[in-house]
Amino acid sequence: MTKATRRGVLAVVTAIVLLALGLGVGVVVGDALGIRTEPSAQMTPAEEVIPAVSEAIAPPTFTTIDIPVDPRTDLAVQDLESAVQDAAATAGEASLTVVVLDGADDDTYTLAGAPDALRIEASSVTGAVRGIYDLSAQIRSGRSVAEHLGETVTSRLPFRMVDLGAVGVEPDPALWEAGDDYSHVSRAFEEVYLEEAPYIDRESLADAYDDWEQFLARSLANGYNAVAWPGFVEYATFDDVEGGPIYPEGDAHVARSLALRDAFGPFWDRAAELGVKVFLRTDMPTLTPTMNDWFVDRLGSLATEDPRLWQTYAEGLDELYAAEPGLSGILIRIGEGGDIYKEPGWDYYSAIAVRTPEAVRTMLESYTAQAEASGREVIFRTWSVGIGAVGDMHTDADSYHAVLDGIDSPALIVSTKYTLGDYYSWLPLNDTLETGDQRRIVEFQSKREFESLGAFPNDLGAEFQWAIQTLLAANPRIEGVWTWTQDGGPWRAGPMILYLKAGFWQLSELNTQVAAAIARDPAVDVGGVTVDWAREFFSDDPATVTAIAEAMTYSHAAVKNGLYLGPFAEVRAFALGLEPPPQMWLFEWDILTGDSATLDVLYTIIGADRIDETIAQGEAAVADAERMLGLVEGTDAATWRDPEMREAFVGALEYEVDTLTLLSSYREMFLRQAQWHDTLSPDVHAQWLGARDEYVARAHHHLEWYASDVAHPAWNLTAAQLGVDRADRDLAMAWFARILLLLAAAWVVIGMLAARTRLVAKPGAAAARAAWIASTRPWRARESTLGMLRLDRWLLLGVPVALLVATRAVQTSFLSWSHLLVVLAAWTIFALAVRLFVGRRSPWPVIAAVGGVVVLRCIVTLFALSFSGPGGYWFAFWTDPTLRVTYITIAFALFVWVFVAAGWALSAQLGTRRAWGAVLASVGAGLLIPALVIGAVGIEGALTIWNDELGLLPWGLARILGITTYLEIPDATAWYGAGFAAVLVVAGVLLALPKRRARAAAS
Repeated sequence: MTKATRRGVLAVVTAIVLLALGLGVGVVVGDALGIRTEPSAQMTPAEEVIPAVSEAIAPPTFTTIDIPVDPRTDLAVQDLESAVQDAAATAGEASLTVVVLDGADDDTYTLAGAPDALRIEASSVTGAVRGIYDLSAQIRSGRSVAEHLGETVTSRLPFRMVDLGAVGVEPDPALWEAGDDYSHVSRAFEEVYLEEAPYIDRESLADAYDDWEQFLARSLANGYNAVAWPGFVEYATFDDVEGGPIYPEGDAHVARSLALRDAFGPFWDRAAELGVKVFLRTDMPTLTPTMNDWFVDRLGSLATEDPRLWQTYAEGLDELYAAEPGLSGILIRIGEGGDIYKEPGWDYYSAIAVRTPEAVRTMLESYTAQAEASGREVIFRTWSVGIGAVGDMHTDADSYHAVLDGIDSPALIVSTKYTLGDYYSWLPLNDTLETGDQRRIVEFQSKREFESLGAFPNDLGAEFQWAIQTLLAANPRIEGVWTWTQDGGPWRAGPMILYLKAGFWQLSELNTQVAAAIARDPAVDVGGVTVDWAREFFSDDPATVTAIAEAMTYSHAAVKNGLYLGPFAEVRAFALGLEPPPQMWLFEWDILTGDSATLDVLYTIIGADRIDETIAQGEAAVADAERMLGLVEGTDAATWRDPEMREAFVGALEYEVDTLTLLSSYREMFLRQAQWHDTLSPDVHAQWLGARDEYVARAHHHLEWYASDVAHPAWNLTAAQLGVDRADRDLAMAWFARILLLLAAAWVVIGMLAARTRLVAKPGAAAARAAWIASTRPWRARESTLGMLRLDRWLLLGVPVALLVATRAVQTSFLSWSHLLVVLAAWTIFALAVRLFVGRRSPWPVIAAVGGVVVLRCIVTLFALSFSGPGGYWFAFWTDPTLRVTYITIAFALFVWVFVAAGWALSAQLGTRRAWGAVLASVGAGLLIPALVIGAVGIEGALTIWNDELGLLPWGLARILGITTYLEIPDATAWYGAGFAAVLVVAGVLLALPKRRARAAAS
């Protein structure tokens, strides 16, 4: 076998190996994407039926009220007297006697006596108070106070908790005007806190206490008896922990903690006085920099599987409970955290560090032991959002059991959202609530964060009821609910709605009331609850109440069809090892996404045969919203209790109609765009163009009309507009790609022909010939470049450089200069490094080899771009596994072949060892400099810039959890890359040294 034959065989074998490696990479990428779906069982609540609405029954005037002396009964009677006073009229007189007997401390009572001489008999003050509040509710809803005469009333679920509402939150419209603050921090009590001693502004604290008093009164009236209060480590000094104190003498954290306890202790004591439990709501672990350093010094790291870490927190609770007897326990979350929850100006922060079953179990064993010893309780949330090995504990029963089986402390309560995921519609019931041996509570959200953050009417009563009834039938250990009246999602990126304080909070109050009503009586008439709500807040007129209640029966369907894509939302989708939510085109809240990964995959899952159906659902949602608007507008304004309430209701519905119309046009636009990439049909492209124009017009109107309206804020259309900008260029980019592809193919063909014909004598043909030979038979690179003219040499360099730049520019639609900068910087550094190693020798052989392969590599990309531009390129990548693997196989093989060809070409000049050393060091240099720059900028920031320009992943990802957090990319990845590159440089330089120098360096 001749030397030439051996080289040819080696080249073929190398090509096969590289193709095999490329195939492996393609398969691995497909597995990593993990895009798949499976059927999803929908909740099946019965349709809400609105009962006939009769004239309101006027309450009697209570001439005498005989009650036990107790702060709880005093507050309840105040509420009763207020209800009578607010009634449009009274009829007759009555007396009320409350008798407390010795018995169980629950809220059971019997209503005895006569209509004009009511008597509440209860076994405890708790039951007596509940009976008084129920009388108030009947008066506000226009029902007879004697309605339950002779009946014993009890509650099915004794534990009913709410969040903190908007207590201590300043309703400052200026903080909502920008509409882009996606922080999840409430900034409650911000006016109370001072940076320096005495740390508390007493005047603001008094205002916050008034908020608290109002909130407690409202929550008790609604039927709740527990509150989740944010914070824990802020209130603990950790002076007496083993190995402590954590903070050095004189540290401001200690003085601040004592000041905070002194300030808020009376809040907690007041709640206890009224029979309301207070649970400190905290992420775990929550830290300060000093605490983190203390743990690292003592344990070597933030060792979440080490009992000593959790014992420190438990000892902090011992200290806090001893000082503050009004506290009932702690509520723990491990699945979210970071800066998005960090209070401005404070150094308290949370870390997502509890990622294994062992860590969770160790944590809970410490906390429950402390709770049992102190007579408190621990509420553990299973919410884990895909983080670590416990990431699906919230949605997978097997994972739930793996984490929690055997932890059966009577002090432990496990809290779980009723949906199999976050608070989205279309999700199945969370079946993990049907299992487990622990005490359980069910989480509900009134002001649904993913469904306009409370700006749209959204009656969830029927769904809540079906969920509770189904879960109770399966799990008798469910003992309560936790209703979020305000919390969840960004506080200041949506409408300025603050519970009991600002905005149209009354809309979501319906869900707060119905959740409590269902917890007390799972068989309650939810339609009747809606009528009672309408009477309490809007009108006593039967026709007006009926119209409002009827409008609310359409509210959830409008949201469910208008904010979701039904054929996608009805299945469970999986990608990147996670389970994306059913509302991915809104990522998230008010952000209309424009990224190719999301929108293209949505189209594929929906299926081409259901595109028209999906578009029609959006139109149906608009029709439902318009029907609701018509019903409310059709009411007699004179029958409304407060004209401002009617104005608010109509304004909310007008806002919903406008927003759903905008979203309807957007869904058609992006679905037609994907359909064009799929079919390449000119007719579909024309449909896309029409939908695109409709959306742009709607977006302009929406932004102009609602730009400065904090009650009805304009949606964030930044990401959507970026998507429109890219889509507008797709057809032009496809033509650019076709022209470049034609030119590149001509260059290659000329090179192929010139190698065997007299064409080589033509200007530039010698360069094309050299590039073709050197790229396919790099061992002949040196001979192929001999005798070239100056023009040929410049073409040999200029053609691949120009083609590379043009290809990358077209691939990014001329919109990603950062991508171009990084790519060109890496190639430039690689080329300069190779040039240094070549020294005085001719650089043209390696230029020919590298440039020739670069042209071939660009041809592959240009071919993929030539069908429908970058949009079509990414559409195929995300949605067609065969095309994706084929492309990656060829592209990867050619990319690596660049460096193989470079080494082969250099070996004739430097020798094999030195040639490969030069290539290795040059590759390292090309990687090192960009890696250092990215490391200095920060990988999260760099990925955000890159993704904003290319639009591959949701724009909102970087504004919420962060791309690196969501994809679990270590912050130090760029530095790891730089370290690896440095190793390549050193190893390459050592290999590239002449033998004598190499020996000297080694010695």
